[in-house]
Amino acid sequence: MIEEKKVRLKGFAKIVAQQVEPLNTIEKFMQDFKDKELKILLNAKDGKYAALLVIEHGKIYVEGIENEPKSNIKKEVVGWDGLLETKTQTFVDLLGGENLSMGSIIWKILTFRIKIKSIKNVLVLLQLFQYGDE
Repeated sequence: MIEEKKVRLKGFAKIVAQQVEPLNTIEKFMQDFKDKELKILLNAKDGKYAALLVIEHGKIYVEGIENEPKSNIKKEVVGWDGLLETKTQTFVDLLGGENLSMGSIIWKILTFRIKIKSIKNVLVLLQLFQYGDE
């Protein structure tokens, strides 16, 4: 029997995994996402690693991807369905939610401080954060 070696996450990917992997213990999350397959790439531009959030049939896990060279995080290579890219501090602000209003988020998008591709898929992140509040 071959055992799968668990990849050790580093940097930003490790932090994201600590935030989202507890969702695997929430029955409502598993039920709501049982029929979904989705990959969302969260790239902290000033870090060494991007986090690929993978949702498959009611389970969520994170893969770490080196974001240099930039070709490592292209859609054709990784196969992501949505992309959210910004600096690490902006991700921290988004997760904390205290210092950021919807207006300031929109301003950051308009001034290209936050880059989003396939916004429909990235909006799934809002659903994920709601499970943490319950």
